[in-house]
Amino acid sequence: EFPRPLNSASLHPTKALLPSSTDPSEQQQGVPTDGEGAEPRANLTTVSDKRLQIQNPLYPVTENSYSAYAVMFLSLIVFAVGIIGNLSVMCIVWHNYYMKSAWNSILASLAFWDFLILFFCLPVVIFNEITKKRLLGDVSCRIVPFMEVSSLGVTTFSLCALGIDRFHAATSPQASARPIEQCQSIIAKLAVIWVGSMTLSVPEILLWQLAQDTSPVSGVVTEYCTMKPSSNLPESVYSLVLTYQNARMWWYFGCYFCLPILFTVSCQLVTRRISGTEKKTECRGTKHSQCESHLNCTIIGLTIIYGLCTTPENVCNIVVAYMSPDMSKQTLDLLNLINQFFLFFKCSVTPVLLLCLCRPLGQAFMDCCCCCCEGCSPDTASSEGSADSKLKTEMSSSIFFDKPRESPPPLLALGTPC
Repeated sequence: EFPRPLNSASLHPTKALLPSSTDPSEQQQGVPTDGEGAEPRANLTTVSDKRLQIQNPLYPVTENSYSAYAVMFLSLIVFAVGIIGNLSVMCIVWHNYYMKSAWNSILASLAFWDFLILFFCLPVVIFNEITKKRLLGDVSCRIVPFMEVSSLGVTTFSLCALGIDRFHAATSPQASARPIEQCQSIIAKLAVIWVGSMTLSVPEILLWQLAQDTSPVSGVVTEYCTMKPSSNLPESVYSLVLTYQNARMWWYFGCYFCLPILFTVSCQLVTRRISGTEKKTECRGTKHSQCESHLNCTIIGLTIIYGLCTTPENVCNIVVAYMSPDMSKQTLDLLNLINQFFLFFKCSVTPVLLLCLCRPLGQAFMDCCCCCCEGCSPDTASSEGSADSKLKTEMSSSIFFDKPRESPPPLLALGTPC
C-alpha cells in the first residue's frame, strides 16, 4: 500500500469546514463567504432538511400535481358517499324496532366494516400516495392490510350466511310465517363472521413491515410497505408466516373470491329450483313472492359488486407472481393503488346498493331525509297517511321482523329518530 498524500485538509480536518474568511467574528457567527473550496452552511442545512421534508406535489403545481389532484378528488367522492351510506344503513337498522332481524344485522355489520375501511384505511393510503411517507409508520403497514383482509372475510362470510338464509326460507314448510329469531342467535352469527374473518387475517400483521428507499436523483427518503416477515419472530412463527406468504395468492383467490361467488350461485340455483317446484303445487301470496324476489336480487347484486371489485386484485396478484421480475417498482405501486381503490369503491357502492334494493331500508332513509329537510313540513293528515303506508310496507316484508306482532303497534313513524 502506498501512503495517502498529505494536504492541508488532512492535516487540519476542521479547516475544510470553516469559511475562508479570516475575520474571527464571521467565524463565530457562522456567516458563509464565497471563498474557493468552501460550501455555504445554508446549502448543507437545506440538503439535510430536504431529506426529512415531506413531499407536497399539490403546491407548487407541476406535472405530477395533476395526478395528485385526481387522486384526491376521486378519494373525496368515494369517502363522502361511503361514509354517508354506511352510517345510514347502520343507524336505520339500529334505531328501527322492526328491522332488528338476523338479515338486517348482517347487512349492518357489513356496513360497519366498510365504514372502518373508508374512515381509517383510505386516508392512510392517500397520504402515502401523495407524500411518499407512511402515516403512523410501521403500525399502519400492519394494521391496514389486516383490516382490508378482515373486511373481505366479513363480506365473504356474510354472503354465505345470507345465501343460507335464503335456502332456509325456500325449504321452510311455513315460509310465509318466519319464526322469531332470538337476540342470542343473531349475536352468535355475527360473532362467527367477525371472529372467523379476523382470525384468518392475523398473518397479515406479521407479514408486512415498513421499508425505506432513497431516491438517487433528489436524495429524498420514501417509505413503503413490503411483504417480508420480520427476522425477529420465533422460528416456528416465522416458518408459518413464510408458508402463508408462499400460499397467499391462491388462498386469497380461493377463500375471498371463489368461495362467496360459488356459494351464492349454488344457493340461488337450489333456491330457484325449489321455489319453481313449489309454485307448481301451490300458489303463494303475491306480496310474499315479491319480498322473496327482492331479497334474492339483493344477494345477487351484492355478489356482483363484490366480484367485480375483487377481480382486478386477484388478476394482478397472479400476473405479478409470474411477471414480477419484468415489472418496475412504479408499475407495481400503481397496480397496488388501483387494487386498493377498487376495495374502497366496493365499500362505497355497497350501502348505496342496499338502500336501492332493500325497500324498507330505502324507505326509512328517504323518510329521514325528508324529516331533516327544512322545506319539508307536511300537515297532520299527510303525515298520518305516510305513516300508515309505511307501516303497511314494513309489515308486508316478513323477513324484516323478529319481534311478535300479535297486537298492532300504534301508527308512528318507523324511520330513524330524526
